[in-house]
Amino acid sequence: MNTLVILGAQWGDEGKGKITDFLSEKADIVVRYQGGDNAGHTVEIGEKQFKLHLIPSGIFYEEKVCVIGNGVVVNPKSLLEEIKYLNDRGIKTDNLRISDRAHIIFPYHIKLDELEEKKRGKSKIGTTIKGIGPCYRDKVERSGIRMCDIFYKDILEEKIRRNIREKNEIIEKLYEERGLDEDSIVTEYMDYLEQIKKYVVDTTALLNEAIEDGKKILFEGAQGTLLDIDFGTYPYVTSSHPISGGVTVGTGISPFGISEVLGVVKAYTTRVGKGPFPTELFDETGDMIREKGHEYGTTTGRARRCGWLDTVMLRYSARINGLTSIVITKLDTLGGFEKIKICTAYELDGKVIKDFPSSLETLKRCKPIYEVLDGWKEEEIENVKTFDDLPENAKKYIYKIEELTGVKVKMVSIGPNRNATILRENIF
Repeated sequence: MNTLVILGAQWGDEGKGKITDFLSEKADIVVRYQGGDNAGHTVEIGEKQFKLHLIPSGIFYEEKVCVIGNGVVVNPKSLLEEIKYLNDRGIKTDNLRISDRAHIIFPYHIKLDELEEKKRGKSKIGTTIKGIGPCYRDKVERSGIRMCDIFYKDILEEKIRRNIREKNEIIEKLYEERGLDEDSIVTEYMDYLEQIKKYVVDTTALLNEAIEDGKKILFEGAQGTLLDIDFGTYPYVTSSHPISGGVTVGTGISPFGISEVLGVVKAYTTRVGKGPFPTELFDETGDMIREKGHEYGTTTGRARRCGWLDTVMLRYSARINGLTSIVITKLDTLGGFEKIKICTAYELDGKVIKDFPSSLETLKRCKPIYEVLDGWKEEEIENVKTFDDLPENAKKYIYKIEELTGVKVKMVSIGPNRNATILRENIF
């Protein structure tokens, strides 16, 4: 089989968009399988930079079919804005397909997201206020509205109105806020859904037929492993499954339909929002990594927390996802540091542990155990085209990551552009 999953092996923001774009050239179909427009991928092509939130990175290739799977929650307003954004910049979107089983985000989801986060006060999760969690909640409690409902207008309108009335009761009685205007939402969103109707198909059938025909399929994850609803640093997680297991439930293909899993790993560690972060740096080094790596959110613009690479977390990620290979991104950001640290284990109450804990209370008490490696000069990594031409100390850093994770590093990214990518071994 010719199927490849590309996912974030850390807390997200690892540079998946660029890697997906780079490998999309070899694919026939590119699929997004979870999350919503709370995610952000930045892709640089030549002198142009593109920021995507819902549409798969393969959209830049006209001949590729780009699929938004059933595991994604779709805000039709955001999707149409993104389509217009791409079209205005000369990128066609006729090759887009949306699962008829994907759930739809409405204004009441966004309003509830905002009110719930506000109510949490100091215990905020740090959501992007995009309505993602409330939409997934409706899905689980069986009151959600799906793309297939678009084809039955009367029933669709009835469902939207019923949901608005129910949510307005919560907004008004629990939060003592003014309810949303039912008629204006119905008018606005019925129009949006009519516009995207042409993209909606049975993507489960499309993908399974493609697998049977031997076509190359690339599955693109959003967020990262440590933000998974089950296996992430709960409750500071997203509401879906960014892990490789999320591919099967987010697209309708069998687990046996996955042949390769590529983990995207930033050369250091970052995270957004609250929660324990064992290797976080609160000094000039952390600030320098943030500025050199432009560590600010694509969707929110929020500054990311930065720290040294944590291989305790990476080993856990490799196990959960069944990683068959790794790509190291932003290796160039570490250029110029005299010494580079890498976390090999944690110290917990005087004992050395090598497994990532489930409890955040335990994780808070974990102190990183570091191995210190020699760095390399910043200019030594510029314009490098092959792995052999990398500085010796940069290669030693990569070898150490392989040793500590047990997974082969098959790609290295040394810049945001497509050309700044070193393919060490064939992946797809």
